[in-house]
Parts: sequence; structure tokens; C-alpha cells
Amino acid sequence: MTEETIQQGKTMAFVSYLTLVGLLVALVVNGEKRNPFTSFHVRQSLGLWITFMALGYIIGYFDSWLITFAFWIFFGVLFIYSFMTAVSGKAKAAPLVGKLYQRIFSAIGK
Repeated sequence: MTEETIQQGKTMAFVSYLTLVGLLVALVVNGEKRNPFTSFHVRQSLGLWITFMALGYIIGYFDSWLITFAFWIFFGVLFIYSFMTAVSGKAKAAPLVGKLYQRIFSAIGK
């Protein structure tokens, strides 16, 4: 990716991590422009949000503050890491799960 491509897609890349609405906005806006940098981060964000929702539903049944706290810390770190890579203009996959998200959602942004 060129520096110009990164600069053009940077705003929508970090918007995709803010909320689910931000993800949808970035997905729609990127659908028109097809910026590879934004596409990378939209795939990461979509994967993180889906995993967060699915595991959060399961974690809720444990009714343990320790498990819930560890869950929130784990996803908080992943979201902050991914957000910071988007802000700094890098296309780094999230630790542990980022490459999987890129593979699963490879159709987004093409």
C-alpha cells in the first residue's frame, strides 16, 4: 500500500473500531471507494465485533466476575491494539485472531 492510499483510508479505518454503527458506516463508505487499507481494518473490526458478541453471549452464562473481567480485558486490548494500528497507518493483524479474520472475510473490499 502506498502512503497516499493509507492517508485516504485512515479515517474510515479507525471509525470502524469505534462502535457497531462506525463499522457499518466504514463498510458502506468503503464499498464505494474500495480502499485496501480501510478494507483491511474493516475486516479486522468485523471479526472482533462478531467474536466479541458470540463469546460475550456464552461468557454471560458463567455468572463469574473473574471470567467476565478477563473477557473484557482481552477484547479491550485487542480493540485498542487494532485501533492504534489504524491510527498510526499500519496494516497489522490483531494478535491471535487477526489473520483468521483476514482469511474469513477476504471478500470484503474486493
